[in-house]
Amino acid sequence: MFIDSHCHLDRLELDKLGLTLPQVLQQAAAAQVHHMLCVSVSLQEFAAMADLVAPYPQVSVSCGEHPLHQQLDFSVGQLLSLCQRPDVVAVGETGLDYFYSPDNKVAQQQAFAQHVQVAKQVNKPLIVHTRDARADTLALLRSEGAADCGGVLHCFTEDWDTAKAALDLGFYISFSGIMTFRNADALRSVVKQVPADRLLIETDSPYLAPVPYRGKTNQPAYVAAVAAAIAELQQVSLESLAATTSANFCRLFPLASVQSV
Repeated sequence: MFIDSHCHLDRLELDKLGLTLPQVLQQAAAAQVHHMLCVSVSLQEFAAMADLVAPYPQVSVSCGEHPLHQQLDFSVGQLLSLCQRPDVVAVGETGLDYFYSPDNKVAQQQAFAQHVQVAKQVNKPLIVHTRDARADTLALLRSEGAADCGGVLHCFTEDWDTAKAALDLGFYISFSGIMTFRNADALRSVVKQVPADRLLIETDSPYLAPVPYRGKTNQPAYVAAVAAAIAELQQVSLESLAATTSANFCRLFPLASVQSV
């Protein structure tokens, strides 16, 4: 059984896929993907996202505001209130992105720190996005005491030193379809080094479809291809990789109601 630890079901363009959401979930089940975490990128859109997936027990939700979706009226009070909901299993995604949005670093850092503080207050793990901001991301996680709540660096694309620093903070590392891309040799070298008990798999769908689906709209069913590529690199069976990453997910996100692990 596979678990897609990070997807955005509310952002699937179902018309392009020619599928309904129940059909997307059916395709996931057919690929042995039995649970997924639908990750929030905007507090304004959280209620609609949560309502969309509420009928499906195989889908858990997080709550947070992505650094590229920063709203001028972002409210830490609203974040805290939403993250206290029992259906919210994690805080985020949050983090820093200096690649696409280098002009508002201070606002990103402030919001990221507030997410860490909320995660500690509600005792739920963080989902962290970082791009071109590895030093500041790690520094803020340390200064805000993020080891107290733990979490994951999702869609990991950084070097081994960054991964090791996150692991030292008790964080998990999650890999997406990027690690299957032809030009991702450096990332694959990191995949080989991440300890099995700190490893997660994800699609980040509808983005970043793995080989052999690259160029298509990504969906949770394709996390099996990510798992197969990692299993080959780590020289373990696909069954073992599936069992390990599913157990890791349940350990990091204990509030997720995962069946048949």
